[in-house]
Amino acid sequence: MMTLRALPAYQIPTSAVWLLSDIAEHKGRHQLFARQSPQALKALLQMALVQSAESSNRIEGVTVDPARLRPLVLGDAKPRDRSEQKVRGYRRALELIHGRWHKSDVSVEMVRRLHALAQDGSGDAGTWKRINNEIVELQPGKPPVIRFRPVSAEETPKAMEEVCLSYRAAIDQAVVPPMVTAAALVLDFLCIHPFRDGNGRVSRLLTLLALYQHGHEVGRYVSTERLVEDSKEEYYEALRRSSQGWHEGKHEFAPWLGFFLSIVRRAYVEFEERAGSMRAPRGAKTQLVEAAVAGFDGDFSLADLERKCPGVSRDMVRRVLRDLRLKGQIACHGRGPGALWRRSGNTS
Repeated sequence: MMTLRALPAYQIPTSAVWLLSDIAEHKGRHQLFARQSPQALKALLQMALVQSAESSNRIEGVTVDPARLRPLVLGDAKPRDRSEQKVRGYRRALELIHGRWHKSDVSVEMVRRLHALAQDGSGDAGTWKRINNEIVELQPGKPPVIRFRPVSAEETPKAMEEVCLSYRAAIDQAVVPPMVTAAALVLDFLCIHPFRDGNGRVSRLLTLLALYQHGHEVGRYVSTERLVEDSKEEYYEALRRSSQGWHEGKHEFAPWLGFFLSIVRRAYVEFEERAGSMRAPRGAKTQLVEAAVAGFDGDFSLADLERKCPGVSRDMVRRVLRDLRLKGQIACHGRGPGALWRRSGNTS
């Protein structure tokens, strides 16, 4: 049943070996930059917190007003409804991991605590499911299809205990590289689906915790949750393929492992791109924003542009947009924070 249980005999695919090697190289460069320029990373940290809380909830259909995100995640705004309560709860779970990852084992208690935070306000927050659940695929105009039947409610406590014990044993015995073990942990968790709701959110928190514990702090500065959201089709397809036959121990781990490692690699690549932008010399921020605008093929929002220019203030970004619009190089469609911009024909 458990992916973790079968790791000692697992043959890591060549494609995964390449990804692991690439990730190791990125990890070294990331650690060097973090030591040399710790103050430059504050802007990336705040942005990642906001994006992680937003994306991980939005994947599950939980959305809030964009204007409320920063006050909820970075400030002390009180939630106005259940959606905002979940965003604030996810922020608290992130803070727990960011601040205490070195004192937080992957245990039944930690999994339930993360769920209690992420599901803040729910009657069953931090509690295993009480009835059996199913993973149902919904498509417009078609009847619902049961894609996967997780572990029963009765067997869930024992299964989660085994997952946590197997994970720690695999790490201690070093049967495979730690990142492979982390990917197996998340896959087994998702196949057990131990909670009535919030399983996806907790799986992404477990991913972040495991990355920290294996020396990969890139999730502090680049939202892996946003990268998953940007790759939702890949995510669901990899999970679908790797969950088939899981109960019988006949499932194929490779699709999920490849997806998991690719997300980590993308996070490092994005970090290096952003860190390079933040090293731009004084007076080069206007050129940085203009280059980012030129890189968009279609519509883009202010938030899209800010993600490409983390070291540039919002006022500076708006100033450059205004100047480009006056020159006729871009046009704005709509009003407010959600307005979309597009490059126009006059770019001379």
